[in-house]
Amino acid sequence: MSGVVKTIQCADYFPSAEATPTVEAQSLSQMAKGMQGSKILQIAYAVQARIKAGAQVADFTVGDFAPREFRVPDALITYTTQALEDGHTNYPPADGVPELRQAVQAQARRELGLDYPLDSFVVGSGARPLLYGAYRCLIDAGEKVVYPAPSWNNKNFCQLVGAQSVVVPTTPGGNFMPDVDALKAVLPGARMLVLCSPGNPTGTMIREAQMRALCDAILAENAAREAKGERLLYLVYDQVYRNLVFGDVAHVTPVSVAPEMARYTIMIDAISKCFAATGLRVGWCIAPPFIAKQIKALMTHVGAWAPRPEQMATAALLNDPPAMTAYLDKHLSGLHDRLKLLADGLGAMKAEGLPVDVIAPEGAIYLSVKFDLEGRGGLADEDAVRLYLLEQAGCAVVPFSAFGDSKNRGWWRFSVGAVSLDDIRACLPRLRDALRAVGG
Repeated sequence: MSGVVKTIQCADYFPSAEATPTVEAQSLSQMAKGMQGSKILQIAYAVQARIKAGAQVADFTVGDFAPREFRVPDALITYTTQALEDGHTNYPPADGVPELRQAVQAQARRELGLDYPLDSFVVGSGARPLLYGAYRCLIDAGEKVVYPAPSWNNKNFCQLVGAQSVVVPTTPGGNFMPDVDALKAVLPGARMLVLCSPGNPTGTMIREAQMRALCDAILAENAAREAKGERLLYLVYDQVYRNLVFGDVAHVTPVSVAPEMARYTIMIDAISKCFAATGLRVGWCIAPPFIAKQIKALMTHVGAWAPRPEQMATAALLNDPPAMTAYLDKHLSGLHDRLKLLADGLGAMKAEGLPVDVIAPEGAIYLSVKFDLEGRGGLADEDAVRLYLLEQAGCAVVPFSAFGDSKNRGWWRFSVGAVSLDDIRACLPRLRDALRAVGG
């Protein structure tokens, strides 16, 4: 090319952001008009901008990992590099490369005791598109989706597909896991139940007895529906944190406690949390084959598949149990050290009589913490509390309301993947001072 290219100022043709709604805004779909961005990320981005400007902040907001604190396995880097060198740079199959689907199949058999046919597995670019795929392939507009609050993103998925949200409140006394009787009461007429354990944002886990009772209720509900020729109820079970478990509570799957649930369960997993690989975007679902087939078809249209080199690398890692175990031991220890330090420090503040409460961590990368500050010291509402903690204590956290919870006021999620032990040690005295100033 040669010559001077004339520059067109395209912004001159767009309405300003402050303009009254225009014909352009009216041209959006109803879905787009109702869609909201992630409140969690809005808070996290604002905090990151504050940190870049030089503020001293312990960032407990986003469910991510700082590579300086938690690197992906060395083996995963080696395998990814090798895959690139071997030329794995073209489109992958829409349901994932066979090597990865076979590796996940073997892992499910080895670690969970679940033997699924290969056509039950679909790979995606992380867990998120597969969760959305389950919604999109099972739910018609107006149908009911049941989920507990707090929980991650279900409200938004419901809005995207036009589903009716049926929110089941939880309580601190129940470790923010849904009461089985409360769930059973709203299952009639529902098409989907969505659960996550270990939980986001709570860091708590469902017990085996709870899971068994819930599965019994789903099986009874579907037996009655099948007899009437009605559409069935499905359980979507998000277990991306299943390898991040602390203490004596064991992770359970619906199918392990009630094998008949294989017919009605879609399980979601990924490398994002257990291997600190959020940016590599490799996840998968395990589903009844007729559902997996439709999710695969959806992937052919939206292209939400994981990059081929990362798929090949993940397959190699999953087929290397000693490398996985060595990494997970260190990863889990680092997370637990941070969660325990934080929980112990906050527990000491509670013992001093300060307006704070905390639930001992059970799994994932999260801690549930209550600050009873609304109405004290001029802090009129939740947002005022959030800003006070940020500005006075350098403590950035996300409220449970960002996870669809309108009942448990004052509860916050602390995420420890992006902080060091020194960050926590520096933040705890600042938090104590801030709590004393308002509620001591």
